[in-house]
Amino acid sequence: MSRFPDRIAVRFGADELRYGDLAAQVGKLAAALTAHGVRRGDRVGIWFNKSARSVVSVFAILEAGGIYVPLDPLSPRARVAAIMRDCGIRHLVTTAQKLESLAAATPDSPAPDLTAAILVDEDGAVPAAMPPGVEVLRWSELAHLAPRGPGAGGVDTDLAYVLYTSGSTGTPKGVMISHRAAFTFVDWTHGAYGMTERDVVWNHAPLHFDLSIFDIFTTVKAGGTVVPVPEKLSTFPIRLAEFLRDQRITVAYCVPSTLTMMLLRGNLAKLAFPDLRAVLFAGEVFPIKYLRQVHRTLGVRMANLYGPTETNVCTAYDVTDADVGPERDQPVPIGRAIANYDVFALTDQGERAQPGEEGELYARGPGLCSGYWGDAEKTAKLLVRNPLPGPAHELCVKTGDIVIPREDGVYYYVGRRDNMVKSKGYRIELGEVETALYAHPRITEAAIVPIPDDEVGNRLKAFVVTDPAGALTAQEVQQHCGARLPKYMVPEMVEFCDALPKTSTGKVDRPTLVREHLQKTA
Repeated sequence: MSRFPDRIAVRFGADELRYGDLAAQVGKLAAALTAHGVRRGDRVGIWFNKSARSVVSVFAILEAGGIYVPLDPLSPRARVAAIMRDCGIRHLVTTAQKLESLAAATPDSPAPDLTAAILVDEDGAVPAAMPPGVEVLRWSELAHLAPRGPGAGGVDTDLAYVLYTSGSTGTPKGVMISHRAAFTFVDWTHGAYGMTERDVVWNHAPLHFDLSIFDIFTTVKAGGTVVPVPEKLSTFPIRLAEFLRDQRITVAYCVPSTLTMMLLRGNLAKLAFPDLRAVLFAGEVFPIKYLRQVHRTLGVRMANLYGPTETNVCTAYDVTDADVGPERDQPVPIGRAIANYDVFALTDQGERAQPGEEGELYARGPGLCSGYWGDAEKTAKLLVRNPLPGPAHELCVKTGDIVIPREDGVYYYVGRRDNMVKSKGYRIELGEVETALYAHPRITEAAIVPIPDDEVGNRLKAFVVTDPAGALTAQEVQQHCGARLPKYMVPEMVEFCDALPKTSTGKVDRPTLVREHLQKTA
């Protein structure tokens, strides 16, 4: 931060923080956290909508020696309280309204055991009701504090943050990321995408989504400008596309569905983006018909970054003109291992997958997570001893993703191991069915979910959003799939929707689709 004291570090609406101001605010907030008992290794929650103070909070918690835990500002109080109790959060940076909501304890959802809260509200309001025993500090009071001096320091294997993701059992999992793991990703992206102090990067991802690590840390490493995107813009594709243009964003990192939304409903093709030089995407498969259009429309460098939260990014692939030619009907590859990573695929027999052969992807390197907070059993299933010859105690992440290697070392993503279902004795990869659906010119969004069935194991149901210009029937959708897939992979049920539900990170919310189906058929 000291290299560019006069350059703008964070811009949020009319609020601009130069690097000198950012460093000063970080130091003061770190001092406040330390004065209220934050010590090395303590978890500190961040629970409010994105703003310039979000970025201040992230760096201040780290400077105080703490571990930041971003909490979804759109999640219900009960879920947030459960995460806070699970992670032992005793210090919270939040708003008065959200702090007050934590006091509304119930037998099923008791209040977390908080010690102190720092309120980011502009008016400095203090809630009438609060969890018991909480000391409150207003943001305005930070101005009277002396910045925190150099801390006691730590080691690079200390945790930097914990990101809570949805668990298959319905209980959120806290993915633990060390400083070393974060540096592995940040250092690579900084060099791979030529980041400089001239870059302006939008922070579209919420803080609890790992895409935000690039937005904040890689940008600040380069001395560029972070521009948090207000959450309310995410549902207005025209305003989101205009934000990309008006804020003169040079590098954008987001999930493919965000780009698709701006393409289909945000006038992306009618706007000019003279400052944009690179678009990175991750988090889900980018349907090729939309990637082709976005690539042609923007005319900038585009890259597919792959990796579960547990590895952040472990492979990447630069999209070429040949990759989006009119004859292509399959998604682009996920690429090769990034710097300081190694990836390999193993077959069901435990042998290395050969070119053209399916296998489960494993990743090794310093960018791996440290496991799941407070869950040794799940951690042991995730971090396994390297099954290939090498260091005796080296650990790898067993991703659960099925891939196919090419002769040149590039990997293609096939799907999740847990997205492979059986129906009538056949193994079906749900992603393959979705790819077939997206091949229809009038289908704009699609998701396949398995509906449990005692007779055949699972029946496939397609949830489909169509182009308003032309309606489809369920029979037409099934005929379209039947021309591309074996009969056993054709969805037996088709439901048309105005839009598919999304998670807070922008991915299709499949559990909600299943739940809605079961409610309708109950």
